Amino acid sequence: MSYSVGEVAGFAGVTVRTLHHYDEIGLLVPSGRSHAGHRRYGDTDLDRLQQILFYRELGFPLDEVAALLDDPEADPRAHLRRQHDLLTARIEKLQKMAAAVEHAMEARTMGINLTPEEKFEVFGDKDPEAHAEEAEQRWGGTEAYAESQRRAARYTKDDWKRMQAEVASWGERYDALMEAGEPPAGECAMDMAEEHRLHITRWFYACSYEMHRGLGEMYVADERFKEFYDSMRPGLAEHLKEAIAANATRHGG
Repeated sequence: MSYSVGEVAGFAGVTVRTLHHYDEIGLLVPSGRSHAGHRRYGDTDLDRLQQILFYRELGFPLDEVAALLDDPEADPRAHLRRQHDLLTARIEKLQKMAAAVEHAMEARTMGINLTPEEKFEVFGDKDPEAHAEEAEQRWGGTEAYAESQRRAARYTKDDWKRMQAEVASWGERYDALMEAGEPPAGECAMDMAEEHRLHITRWFYACSYEMHRGLGEMYVADERFKEFYDSMRPGLAEHLKEAIAANATRHGG
């Protein structure tokens, strides 16, 4: 059984021109010719072509491929061992590349897709990556965390600026609410807590009342979150925690 150059090109996914070139340089000389002088390839030729394409895929130049295949000391088993070793090395390299890509994907969370100039413009001296590792440790296996990552990775500088403006406006109004002496279980405070929950839902993930309660507890227990909210007004973190709990109870959560 023999095959024409066009048939072999179709089998192997290469061009006819490539096969002609391999013939011209002596890398793959077809074992037969038709009566009209056209190239005809046998099974042995196809085996050799398979070896050529394997080494080419791994980046070997043609002269090195020829040396490997024409090595009188090599037998089919030696080629298989070499190919196994090369593939193992390639897999290890690709795994490292995949890990690097995954790291880059994670880094896009919380505005890391912004340029350094844009990040500073939006966040000032507050590093958006500061809590990324801890957040992954706490919630990395949850759908809420995955959804937050998916959304945040798409946000532009303008999106982050709108989000920051919403937070600033909310903080000013909560400050005024506390200045007026509104208790945490009052209607106004619970409405502000509900606005806080909806902000999380709109920008990051669906925040249930139960989840919101947990966040409220964390805003007091974790000094960094407490500092963030208390920077808007001393005592705001504790007030908000109680308002969140009262709001959740109001909605049956």
